Amino acid sequence: MSGRLTIVGIGPGDDALVTPEVQAALDQATDIVGYLPYVARVKPRPGLALHPSDNRVEINRSRHALEMTSQGRQVVIVSSGDPGVFAMAAAVLEAVDYGDPAWRDLDIRVLPGITAMLAAAAACGAPLGHDFCAINLSDNMKPWSVIDKRLRLAAEADFAMAFYNPRSKSRPDGFGKALKTLQEICDKDRPMIFARNISLSDQTIQIVPINEVQEDMADMRTVVLLGSSQTRIIHRDGTPLIYTPRSVEK
Repeated sequence: MSGRLTIVGIGPGDDALVTPEVQAALDQATDIVGYLPYVARVKPRPGLALHPSDNRVEINRSRHALEMTSQGRQVVIVSSGDPGVFAMAAAVLEAVDYGDPAWRDLDIRVLPGITAMLAAAAACGAPLGHDFCAINLSDNMKPWSVIDKRLRLAAEADFAMAFYNPRSKSRPDGFGKALKTLQEICDKDRPMIFARNISLSDQTIQIVPINEVQEDMADMRTVVLLGSSQTRIIHRDGTPLIYTPRSVEK
């Protein structure tokens, strides 16, 4: 039997948000590879080997998966959300690009998943309903100067934005620096949305004008959304509905 490597997204947390296509790949796998908490979401069964690893070994994890695929195994790499959004699909393809030439001929597939920014947006309406961008606030793999430039240009272009990896124990100042840049450029009442543990039973949604935001409102379990200047809030009992109109006045 020839090997296959499938790179999948298992959604933001709720098992109901795992797509049937991804679930079928998990059911057929001989080996599951990924970051520890994501592998822990896969139910053990006879004939299935689990290979959890630390968060900062993406290339080594990819090479291990490619080697097992070369041996004829049915390997699945799991990412949270979507594998192509700040996740493992790019890492695997980088390993293929610079690795064993034989890896280029392997059966490699990428299956989409529901990423956190889309789950967070859906939980409060449609804040990403018009042009938007996603920015990873981690400076582990790029300098802060690049992040700051992208923040400024996106704000000046009036995109709605989604921010991943806003603030961690090893990077406690990143979100504060991003917030300072955005507060310099954006209207003071532009809504910022903090969606924590999105799709899980302890999910919380906070909607705060950007001039009132404090940097400790975000952590690594939070995806942060920022509306554009056109974004509107529909106030009602319970969580407000937020949307960015599909058109811009000429």
